[in-house]
Amino acid sequence: MIITAKMIKRSIPQIIVILMLLWALNPHNPYGYYTFLRLVCCGVFCYLVFVAVVEKMTVWAWLFGITALIYNPFVVVHFTRNIWSVINVITIGVAIVSIAVFSSKKGKNG
Repeated sequence: MIITAKMIKRSIPQIIVILMLLWALNPHNPYGYYTFLRLVCCGVFCYLVFVAVVEKMTVWAWLFGITALIYNPFVVVHFTRNIWSVINVITIGVAIVSIAVFSSKKGKNG
């Protein structure tokens, strides 16, 4: 697959989340960073739910919805730092795979 500027532009939300989640693996971040991370991740994954619904990708819509709930900043889910690190790595994987899946879907549809 050839990476185009259009693909990168469509993937900006996932790229932002990936970079922020990678930075979150640093154990020396202030608590405020994680609050901001929750806000950004929740917002991006809510947006991706919308995109998945429009693209008729039901499984992805559910996956993004659950991820948005986990990261929501309003009803905070409390886990240990180690569990959050694992969740963050899994979320990075989901975001990376979603870039490939959504790019190939857009390529087929125009």
